[in-house]
Amino acid sequence: MGDFKLSAQLVGHESDIRDIAFPATEAVVSVSRDHTARLWKQTSASPPVYEGTIINQISEYINAVTVLPPNSEFPDGLVVSGGKDPCLDVRKPTSTSSDNADRILPGHASNVSALAAASSGKYFVSGSWDQTARVWSTESWESEITLAGHEAAVWDVLPLSDNAVATACADKKIRIFDLRKAVAGSVEARSTISTPDIVRGLCRLHPGHPTGAELASGHNDGIIRLWTLTGQLVGELHGHESFVYRLKALPTGEIVSAGEDRTVRVWKGTDCIQTITHPAISVWTVAVNPNTGDIASGTSDGVVRIFTRNADQVADAETIQSFEDAVKSSSIPQQQMGDINKEKLPGPEFLTQKAGTKEGQVQMIREANGSISAHTWSMGAQTWVNVGTVVDSAASSGRKQAYNGKEYDFVFDVAIEEGAPSLKLPFNLSENPYDAATKFINDNELSLNYLDQVAQFIVQNTQGATLGGSSAGGPDPWGTESRYRPGESEPTSRAKALPQTEYLSITGAKFEPIFKKIMSISSTLEAAGRKDISLNPDAQAHLTSLRKSLESNRPVRSEDELDILIKICTSWDYADRLAPLDVLRCAAVSPLVASSSRIGSPIQLVIAAATTGYPGGGQPNENTIMMAFRTIANLFSSSEGRRLLSQPEEAGRVVDFLRQTLGLSGTDAIGKQNRNLLIAVTTVAINYAVLYAKGGGLTKANMLPLFEAVGHLLSTQKDSEVLYRSLVAAGTLVTVLGKDASQSVLSSVTRAKDAAIEPRVKEVADECLTLLR
Repeated sequence: MGDFKLSAQLVGHESDIRDIAFPATEAVVSVSRDHTARLWKQTSASPPVYEGTIINQISEYINAVTVLPPNSEFPDGLVVSGGKDPCLDVRKPTSTSSDNADRILPGHASNVSALAAASSGKYFVSGSWDQTARVWSTESWESEITLAGHEAAVWDVLPLSDNAVATACADKKIRIFDLRKAVAGSVEARSTISTPDIVRGLCRLHPGHPTGAELASGHNDGIIRLWTLTGQLVGELHGHESFVYRLKALPTGEIVSAGEDRTVRVWKGTDCIQTITHPAISVWTVAVNPNTGDIASGTSDGVVRIFTRNADQVADAETIQSFEDAVKSSSIPQQQMGDINKEKLPGPEFLTQKAGTKEGQVQMIREANGSISAHTWSMGAQTWVNVGTVVDSAASSGRKQAYNGKEYDFVFDVAIEEGAPSLKLPFNLSENPYDAATKFINDNELSLNYLDQVAQFIVQNTQGATLGGSSAGGPDPWGTESRYRPGESEPTSRAKALPQTEYLSITGAKFEPIFKKIMSISSTLEAAGRKDISLNPDAQAHLTSLRKSLESNRPVRSEDELDILIKICTSWDYADRLAPLDVLRCAAVSPLVASSSRIGSPIQLVIAAATTGYPGGGQPNENTIMMAFRTIANLFSSSEGRRLLSQPEEAGRVVDFLRQTLGLSGTDAIGKQNRNLLIAVTTVAINYAVLYAKGGGLTKANMLPLFEAVGHLLSTQKDSEVLYRSLVAAGTLVTVLGKDASQSVLSSVTRAKDAAIEPRVKEVADECLTLLR
C-alpha cells in the first residue's frame, strides 16, 4: 500500500480536538475542549471539501465520542458524547446546537474519558476518571453493568464482542470483562494484564497479525505493546517519543497510532511504515473510516485532518503546501530533544547525501544561520521531511518563549492528574506565582485544590527567583497568612476536621438542561394523550417562576409552584422522574419544602418517588436514588427541615432507606460503585451526625444503625471523597456516642486509613483513631 496523503483539513474548532468518529462514509464527527461537537459532511469529492455544523454545545469541554449504528428508529444512527460534564449526551447526527438531546444519561461521577460502541449496536461502553467503566444498553438506555476493580482513571474502553469488554487504565493494567458474569449490575475482571506503564489506548487486531497478537495497547512510555487475549506479550512497537494516546486497526490489518510527539504513525507487522508529523503540540486521537480506510486525526491546534491512500481523494496542492509549511514552521523545545552539541551537527548537505535507515528516524541539521532544524526520514517517499525548528528554552537562553500569541520567560509542562497529559503553564518572572497559578487553573478548568501545588511547581522550577517583586510565594492572595506557601519548609499545622459542626448541602445545578428535559417530557406526554399529567400553560408558568427563584438563589415561597413540582415527581412514569427530582433537591433548601401543609412529609415523598413504580424484576435507578439522598441532605439547610429530620419516625425512615441502599437490610445494594450516590449518602450521614452532636432530639437508638452503615462504607469503599466523608461522619458520631459504643468501627477506620492515598483522608482517619483509643 502507498503512503497516506493529506485529504482535507477541517477548521472550525477553537480548541483541542479530543476525539473523532465516522458516522458515515462521507462524514466525520469531532468533539473538543471548545465545548462543542461538530459534524463535518463532505460536499465535494475531488478535492474533498467538508462543511461543518455544531450539533451540540454545552458549558463544559467534551472529550469522548462514539457512534451507534443506524436502526429503524434512527436511520442515521446516534452520536454519543461525554466529557467534563459526566452526563452522556445522545443525539442524532442531524441535530443542531439548539436541539434537545434524544437522551441524557447520568451515571459517572467524574470526567468521561472514553466511549466505544459494540459493532452490533446492542450496547456501548464509557470510561471515566471516576475509576469505573459502564456498559449502557441501547434498549433500556440504562447503565446496566459497572466494570469494577479499576484503581485509577479508565483511559480507554474496547468492546471485544457482545459479551466481552477490555479496558485501559492509569493503574497500568488492561482488564478483560465477561459481561455474562455480572451480578447485581457489577462485574469483576475475568482476567487482568499487568503492564510496565500507564495504558492510554487499546485496539483489537485483525486475525492473522504476523505476531499472533489479538490486542494492542499504547502507553505513556511511547511503546505500543502487542498481546494475546490470554495476556501473553508477543511484540513491542518502538518509534513514538512520548505518550501514545490512541490506537486503531486499519481494514488492511495495519495499526495506526496517535501520540504526544506530534505524530500519527502507521505500523505493518512490527515495523513503522509511515510517520505523519503534525503542526501541533499533541495528536490526541485518531479514527479510521471502516469503509474507505481513510484516517482522521484530532490535535491540540483544533484542526481535524483527514489522510487517504486514494489518489482521487488527495487534497489540492495549495492545501498540501499549507500543511507542509505549518509543519516546517513548528517550534520544537530543545529540552524535548535532549543534549545537543551544535558544533557536531551536520549541515544541510547531509539531507541530500545520506538516507535514513528507518521510518521516522530524526536527524537535526545546523543551518547556515546557526539555527537547528529537525527532519524525519520517510521510507515511502525516500526523503527527509522538515518537521520544525529546535528552539532554546527561556531558562537556558534568556530569550522569551511564545505561547498563544504572547511571550513568556517560561512555558512549563505541568502534569496535574495521574496519567493525564501535561498542560502548558506560561509564566513571567515579574508575576506573582499565585496569580499565574490561579489563571492556569481557571484556563484549564481545574479545581482550586491545585493552587498550592501549581504555585510550588513555579517556585521550584524558577530556581528561587524573586517573583512579583517580593519573596518567594509573594503575599497570600487570599488574605490568610497562616496558609502554607511554596518555598516554606513544611506546611503549617492543619485545622482539625472533627467534630464536624456545619451541615453540608449539594445544590450546584445546570437549570437550562434540567428544565428543558422537563418540558420535553411534558410535550411527549401531551402527544400521547396524557394531558392529565402533562404541564398546561399555567403549570409551565409556575415552573418558569420556580426556575427564576432557584437561579437567583431565592427561597421558594409559592405553594402553587411547589404543588406542580410535587405532582410531576410523583405522578410521572418512573423513568421520567429524575429531572423533576433534581429540581426538588434544589428547592429542598427552602423552608417551605419542609413546612408546607400541602406536601405532608417531603422525606416520605422523595423516598417513595425514588423507590416505587420502577419496572418489575429490576432495581430502582441508582441516579434516582442519589437524587433522593441529595434532597434529604439539603433539607438540613433550614431549621424547619432539621425539625422534621429530627423526629424519630422520620430519622428512622431515612436510616432504613440508607441501609437498604447499601445492601444492609437483606436486599442487594444499589449503585455500590456510583460515586455520586455514595457522596450523597455520606453527606446525609454527616448531617445526621452534626444534628445528633448538637442535641437535635435524636437518640442513640437512631444513630447506632447509621454508625454501623458508615463503618460498612469504610470497610468496602476506596474512593477518597467517599472515605473522607464517611470518616467525618464516623468521627463526629464518636465524639457523642463515646469510645465504648464506638469500638465496632475501629478496624474499619484503620482499613480506610491504609486504603487512603490522599493525605487529608489519612489525617482525618488519625483523628478518628485518636478519639477511639
